[in-house]
Amino acid sequence: MSRPLVDPFGRVVRDLRISVTDRCNFRCTYCMPEEGMSWLPREELLTFEEIGRVARVCVERLGVESIRLTGGEPTVRAHLPVLVEMLAGLKVPSTGEPVDLAMTTNGATLRLLAGDLRAAGLRRVNISCDSLRPERFAEVTRRDQLPRVLDGIDAALEAGMDPVKLNVVTVRGLNDDEAVDFATFGREKGVQPRFIEFMPLDASGGWTMDKVVPAEETVAAIDAVYPLEPVAHGPEPASRYRYLDGRGEIGVIPSVTKPFCGDCDRIRLTAEGQLRTCLFAVDEHDLREVLRRGGSDDDLIGAIRAAVGTKWAGHRIGQVTFVRPRRSMSQIGG
Repeated sequence: MSRPLVDPFGRVVRDLRISVTDRCNFRCTYCMPEEGMSWLPREELLTFEEIGRVARVCVERLGVESIRLTGGEPTVRAHLPVLVEMLAGLKVPSTGEPVDLAMTTNGATLRLLAGDLRAAGLRRVNISCDSLRPERFAEVTRRDQLPRVLDGIDAALEAGMDPVKLNVVTVRGLNDDEAVDFATFGREKGVQPRFIEFMPLDASGGWTMDKVVPAEETVAAIDAVYPLEPVAHGPEPASRYRYLDGRGEIGVIPSVTKPFCGDCDRIRLTAEGQLRTCLFAVDEHDLREVLRRGGSDDDLIGAIRAAVGTKWAGHRIGQVTFVRPRRSMSQIGG
């Protein structure tokens, strides 16, 4: 019997983010240091079977309806289509429909995997791309890989992923002048840019409020060239806008200037099996220990419910009470 996961503030958990690895083939400045990352030993990572078990319990007994695979960079995990096929077979009891399965990737190796991932059941993909200018892209990612990422976008479209979204982290003085460029690119390619406010999860700890580009500013810049109108949406983090001429839409995620914590419906599982109830959580809950000591599904459900019972009201970014997480974005899972 499925019984929803409800946190202390009455928010119902319906979305599970699963990090499959802490490793990445990029070194994005807002995510991880250039050198010196200490990767998890492989035996500490959850196996596909362990990930599948957590996902099955969440979908079949706890009301989760959507799953997103993240990293690090998920495509560096070997045999990823095998995991996708396992998860794509899960059915939401209330509707009988397959779980809504998505992935966030940097796209650099997507040409090699897109067809296999789609055949395994991956429905949609978010591709991170913070600049369309090669030199700037290399500065952000510390890798000269923009042509491969753009080819990965094409590969996702050719494989039939729908929708294909572009995650663009906007940073003042870095790429805040590219909003219209991304809008033009999205309109021409048939992909949806999603502009994400810069959050304090960079490994260097260099985040400051003056580097945040408010989502309203991004929308205004695009609206001046391609007129927009807002689209009604549910608990998803992105505020959506469609072009008045019908040529697609954009999204903005105002996680700093207009936090959406009051509607948050997600929890996160790290690559080594720690459950986090918020991207900015300072506490983690060890599901791997339950799995590896032979705990039952009911034991696992109990641990998940106990964790969700600790979920706070919001992250308090920009307030004096904000506490920065100990781990950077790549170690948490995007």
